[in-house]
Amino acid sequence: MVTMSAPVTVSVTRHVDPSHTTQMLAWMQAGTSMAEKFDGFLGSGWVRPSADSADWHMLYRFADAEALAAWEASPQRAWWLEAAAGDVVESRRERRTGIEGWFDEPASVELLSAAPTAPPRWKQMIVIYLVFLPLSLAANAVASQTIADWALVARVVLVTTVMTPLMTYVFLPWITRRMAWWLHR
Repeated sequence: MVTMSAPVTVSVTRHVDPSHTTQMLAWMQAGTSMAEKFDGFLGSGWVRPSADSADWHMLYRFADAEALAAWEASPQRAWWLEAAAGDVVESRRERRTGIEGWFDEPASVELLSAAPTAPPRWKQMIVIYLVFLPLSLAANAVASQTIADWALVARVVLVTTVMTPLMTYVFLPWITRRMAWWLHR
């Protein structure tokens, strides 16, 4: 007989000096980024009673008690907790496996692991075109001067092999940062 383990949600109340809000957000994001790499991680977030509150109610959820135990016993979590020692004081911790008690209306909720929404495809296409056209023209101009006598397939393979990493790691990140104001408007 296989026993099913229910998802486990942990609620931790921590007291933080309100003047350290920026550091706290970075610390929490670091913890979430580490926890996301563990099997069974289902999500995390935090709730504050008000914007100027010193109490932060952190929530994280794992698929089962075993997955939670692996995270809680990990050296990554130990390092993360140590990074905030002295700045953060834990005042309460609860574990729940049911849904009771998780649906009270909070004053504010901010999810740490929510992915940003992608810009519309037509805007993405325009930004890619702004990089691809000049890069393609430059690559083909260089190829026509240096390897014009190569067979078509070999020439295209070389140009594509050079252009793909340049587009992916250099030019698209560069143009995306500069056009963020328009992409995400």
